[in-house]
Amino acid sequence: MTKKLTDLSLEYLWGLFPVKLESFNPLWKNWFEEEKRCIITTVGKENIERINHIGSTSVEGLAAKPTIDILLEITSECDIDKLRKNLEDIDYILEYQPQKVAPHLMGMKGYTINGFAERVFHLHIRYAGDWKELYFRDYLRENPTVATKYVELKTELKKKYEHDRDKYTDEKHNFVEKYSLVAMHEFPGRYLTK
Repeated sequence: MTKKLTDLSLEYLWGLFPVKLESFNPLWKNWFEEEKRCIITTVGKENIERINHIGSTSVEGLAAKPTIDILLEITSECDIDKLRKNLEDIDYILEYQPQKVAPHLMGMKGYTINGFAERVFHLHIRYAGDWKELYFRDYLRENPTVATKYVELKTELKKKYEHDRDKYTDEKHNFVEKYSLVAMHEFPGRYLTK
C-alpha cells in the first residue's frame, strides 16, 4: 500500500520538509508566471479578481524559502466546489483552514512522499480584499534595510526551528505584522478593490 502525505505524522512531515533558506533565485519570478498562467487557465479568468506573487520569493535579492507564495483572489460568484476540483486536477493539495479568512482554503503543490519537488507553491485563496501580504511585499521591495533585517530574523529562526515550520512562521509574525501596518499607513488603499 502506498503511503500518502496525509497518512504521516506532523513530526515526520517536518523532517521531510524542513525549513530551507536559499539565496534569491531569478527563476522564482518565471515559476510564478508559469504557475499563474496554469491557474488562470484551470480556474477561469471570470473567477479571478487578482493573482499576485507574494512572500519573500517575490522580493528581488531576498533570501527565502524556495516556495512560491501566490495570493489568488477570487470573485464572490466563484463556485468553491468546482474551484477545489480544478485545483486538485493540477496537483494542488487543498487544506480547509477555518481559522483563516473565507473561503478558508490553502493549496500546496510540490510536496511529495520523497520530499520537496523542484518547484513548490503555496496558494492562498481569498475573496478580493486589501490584504496585508501585498503591502508587506511592497514595503520590503522599497526598503532594503528592513528587507535585510527580515533575512537576518529568518536565518536565526531557521537555526532554531528547522524542523518546526509552524513555530518558524509564528516567530516571524510580529515582524511581518509591524511592517505590514507601517506599509498600509504609508500606502493607504493601494489594494482596495472596486
